[in-house]
Amino acid sequence: MKQTLLFLLTSLLSIPAFSQSDSSFFKRIPADTSKLKLNMDAVYNRPFLQMGKLPVSIGGYLEANSSYFGTDGVSEGLSFQIPRMTIFLSSTIKKRIKFLSEIELEEGGKEIGIEFASMDIELHPLFNLRGGVLMNPIGAFNQNHDGPKWEFISRPISATTIIPSTWSNVGFGIFGKYGRNNLVWAYEAYLTNGFDDKIIANEENRTWLPESKKNPERFEESFNGIPLTTVKTAIRHRKIGEVGISWMGGVYNKFKEEGIVIDSKRRVDVFAIDFNTTVPKINTYFNAEWVWAIVDVPVSSPSQFGNKQQGGFLDIVQPIVKRKMFGWENSTINLAFRTEYTDYNVGTFDETGENIYDHIIAIVPGISFRPSTQTVIRVNYRYHWQRDLLGNPAARTAGFQFGFSTYF
Repeated sequence: MKQTLLFLLTSLLSIPAFSQSDSSFFKRIPADTSKLKLNMDAVYNRPFLQMGKLPVSIGGYLEANSSYFGTDGVSEGLSFQIPRMTIFLSSTIKKRIKFLSEIELEEGGKEIGIEFASMDIELHPLFNLRGGVLMNPIGAFNQNHDGPKWEFISRPISATTIIPSTWSNVGFGIFGKYGRNNLVWAYEAYLTNGFDDKIIANEENRTWLPESKKNPERFEESFNGIPLTTVKTAIRHRKIGEVGISWMGGVYNKFKEEGIVIDSKRRVDVFAIDFNTTVPKINTYFNAEWVWAIVDVPVSSPSQFGNKQQGGFLDIVQPIVKRKMFGWENSTINLAFRTEYTDYNVGTFDETGENIYDHIIAIVPGISFRPSTQTVIRVNYRYHWQRDLLGNPAARTAGFQFGFSTYF
């Protein structure tokens, strides 16, 4: 599969072999900013490059950074990473029929995955069809995760370890949007393949929803024959901001084998609420998300496998300089601050009634420079406290990160 994807990418990037300076052949298609945009629009709200009269447009982004961290005074030194490079391919097959794919190469090409590959059939603004590899619309970050849009190098903990980061599955569904004056409302509803029992049988030795991402068979068949349902609704007011509410749920275990019942049906349900707004005049940007996960864990499971998890983050970004810098028009310098909390085991021990810990608290101040809206150079300082299941003194991790992310 990796060889096939690499061959397709190489072919698309190499034909035809013209210089990008030939403006008669290459045409930059900017992101549409003329209307109110929601997080659900992020999949199409990206810059693309169209090559001549070819029906396919191409785009993508790259992230690269360095980090120096230490935990309780012990450090492994300075490291450099390319966490991901993503390629977008899109095409308008016919009027109101679109195709878009998002192929991600992670960790320098160590892993290659299709994050999104769907066909949209637009029937009416309020009723449209989508099928293929879908990005489950749970929370905001899972839909709107492109590196160049963020002032922070690391992705939010709750959006990567409770909600599996860039969680996508094969399925079908509907979506729609209605806008009037300063208000826009939208919804999405999909049935897809979903989780498996690895969320409670894994090397993390805790309830761990991201473990299901390691199962490539979810793109071929359902683990138990019952689809995962994901529903989201969001509303945005031009002067107030956007708020979204989403739910994702289904059976995660295999309860039948060759028609014989071997276990009861065990559910996993994830709820999320997200909000973002920009304060007028001073342009302070707030972005927040909170998520709850409820997992039907077998009674026989040890206490470290929690049946409730919760967490979230709050980002504050303040532009402090916006002018021509180093020859780039409308460049911006931003101050940024993130605070986040993630609890992997909400509740108390059955045996003693004492509180179960297993949580992380983090703060991340930073500064970024944007020569354009499509490129960010950023420096973060990260400090987080992590407590184990029993609540022993927190392990303290701190360090600096420096890097960039850019669309191309």
